[in-house]
Amino acid sequence: MGRTSRTPRIAASLLLAGLTASSLPALAQQALSERLITLRGEVEQLNSELELLREEQRTVLAGLNAQRAELSASVDRQQLLARDAEAKRDAALEESTARGAEAGSLSPALFSAIDQLINQIRGGLPFKIEERVAALEALRGQINNGSMPPARAANRLWAFYEDELRLTRETGLHNQTMEVGGERVLAEVVKVGSMALYFRTPDGRFGQAVRGGNGWQFVVAEPADAQRQIADLFEAQRKQIKQGLFTLPQLAVAGGGR
Repeated sequence: MGRTSRTPRIAASLLLAGLTASSLPALAQQALSERLITLRGEVEQLNSELELLREEQRTVLAGLNAQRAELSASVDRQQLLARDAEAKRDAALEESTARGAEAGSLSPALFSAIDQLINQIRGGLPFKIEERVAALEALRGQINNGSMPPARAANRLWAFYEDELRLTRETGLHNQTMEVGGERVLAEVVKVGSMALYFRTPDGRFGQAVRGGNGWQFVVAEPADAQRQIADLFEAQRKQIKQGLFTLPQLAVAGGGR
């Protein structure tokens, strides 16, 4: 009886062993399949990452190419600007040389003409002498420091000469600072061409510029008729009467009419 019970146990053990041995290849195949799937996923992920890296490299390379093209164009522009600046510099040097030669030959003549005109102004009627001389001295300074080209200065000087010629022909009413009786006043003046200069002070005195041994003096007219004659001249100028016959006094330095 004991023999009979061992036989089924042995048979069961052998059956279990057979089942276990037959199931091992299936388990290994499943594990291998799972591993292959995992590896395939990792490969696909690596391929995606590699493609992203390649795309980034292509983008970077395209950007570098664009930058290189822009730099090349910028270099071309800078070279063009440099050539243009060089041409302008050469032209400016040539113009400066020409102006220097022009100034060297024309400036002395301009200075001489300015001196002559200043002497003429100082020798004429005492009508705004300092203002007129100051304008000419300013022109001389502009020629000296080069701020005004000689050719333009010549045109400006000619305009001064034309103004002086016009003053010799015109009779007009102006304002001018002068010294009357030892006092500086802002008076009205009527300049009769280049012949005479009459004045009216703010306090109503009338007179005339008279040349004496010590230069020009502004003499107040003492006779009543001389005062009236000068007053009539001023009234006509205020009314802008440009034509007419006027009797005007010629005063002496001492102040008497004649």
